[in-house]
Amino acid sequence: MAAKKEIQDSFSVKGIDVRVISKGDDNDYISLTDLAKYKSEDPSDAIKNWMRNRNTIEFLGVWETLNNPDFKPVEFDGFKKEAGLNSFIMTPTKWIKSTNAVGIRTKRGRYGSGTFAHVDIALDFATWISPEFRLYVFQEYRRLKSDESSRINLDWNEKRLFAAINYRLHTDAVKDTMPPQLGKNDRRLRYAQEGDILNLAVFGMTAKQWRDAHPGEGNLRDNASLAQNLVLSNLESMNAIMLRKGISQRERLLELNEIARQQMASLTNNPTVKRLGDGNESKQNEN
Repeated sequence: MAAKKEIQDSFSVKGIDVRVISKGDDNDYISLTDLAKYKSEDPSDAIKNWMRNRNTIEFLGVWETLNNPDFKPVEFDGFKKEAGLNSFIMTPTKWIKSTNAVGIRTKRGRYGSGTFAHVDIALDFATWISPEFRLYVFQEYRRLKSDESSRINLDWNEKRLFAAINYRLHTDAVKDTMPPQLGKNDRRLRYAQEGDILNLAVFGMTAKQWRDAHPGEGNLRDNASLAQNLVLSNLESMNAIMLRKGISQRERLLELNEIARQQMASLTNNPTVKRLGDGNESKQNEN
């Protein structure tokens, strides 16, 4: 099967043109090089300073663990131990080559060169620059994806973007409440378990159960409706709060499921949601 053609688009935020790379039904990647121009005259220095931060390395590691089966956790653990030290230096190329990361990409060439990151990661970088700047980036990126003239798998991108809003809140809560004695594999399992609590609350099944029932159709969240992803985003912040309060998984699942039912009932017929969505029920609605 021929590789899907890579399509480049852009949006403007605070007077800066920001490139976006789309590859059909693959995830969008936003130029960190362009975003960094808002903070520094030397974008590469800004990106390296962001990647020196321990919180950034931990976030990148969690993202890769959840989205990249070929990620190298041993190399990541080494970087995590060094992160934050004055001697620690990290670059996109070093991160990609050492850990087999896919969330960040580098491009060379006369046109289109620079560092690009998955939208989840790009929004984290924008937050590092400033929370206000992140809101502008989110707003303009969403406007790009809503533009009829630049629709590249719009439905998927709209839905996934909403689901990513509170992603960092949730992963930080999981990390901060993780028992310190847990080993590497148990920590990875804990992240997956917490993700599946949300899946069970919204979809009635785990990610693996959905994949087993729908082989070759991608993953559960990418096939969800806009309303489901909006609810999922809301539950991420709620689960983060309950996690920090020490509420058990069973209690959280029961409460989150009830909240999901209430919100789905309200959002399903919401005019704005219906306008942004595709108007079709997804496979998960039967649950």
